[in-house]
Amino acid sequence: MAHEVSAKLHTQVVGNKDLEIEVKSGTGASKPKLGTLLISQGNIEWVPANKQYKRRLSWTKFDAVMKAAGKPTPKKPRAAG
Repeated sequence: MAHEVSAKLHTQVVGNKDLEIEVKSGTGASKPKLGTLLISQGNIEWVPANKQYKRRLSWTKFDAVMKAAGKPTPKKPRAAG
């Protein structure tokens, strides 16, 4: 299933303001919002759509979760530039 992902970039380096990434599910006219990912220097947070509370992980915990539960996939080579 395809997802729509949009980002609000306030700066090149994450400083005092979080990087916000909105994630929507599906394609076409009906794209329900799954939630918003907030990225900061100290942690990563998931704000589910229509929920009052967000979920927070430190970067160390996020690393551990991804290593334990993430699907291993090969990295794509970066374009020279």
